[in-house]
Amino acid sequence: LNAGNWMWLSASAFFHQYYRVYSPIAFGKKTDPSGDYIRKYLPQLRKYPDKYIYQPWEAPLATQKAAGCIIGQDYPRPMVDHAVISKVNMDRMKKAYASGNDAKEPPKKKQKTMDSFIKK
Repeated sequence: LNAGNWMWLSASAFFHQYYRVYSPIAFGKKTDPSGDYIRKYLPQLRKYPDKYIYQPWEAPLATQKAAGCIIGQDYPRPMVDHAVISKVNMDRMKKAYASGNDAKEPPKKKQKTMDSFIKK
């Protein structure tokens, strides 16, 4: 995915389908169940079991120690709870979109017909 596409996937751009928010957890589990991409680019998570590769903060401490990566110490904790904040953001987008629709629309221009292009 490219950088511009992330705005679309994260629903952080204002557009009519603001309710389509992709979960970084569910999307990864669906497209790469064994976490090969994560293991390649985040070597500190390489030894995590598949079950926790997309949510390493949910792994029991014993599993984190066995993987050699303690969340909050060797790898950062999540900044937000996606399940919670995505709903908050969708509500904000809905309100922002609705307020934009309340603005007066510019008058519609009279559309030219094909007759105006045909010489008589």
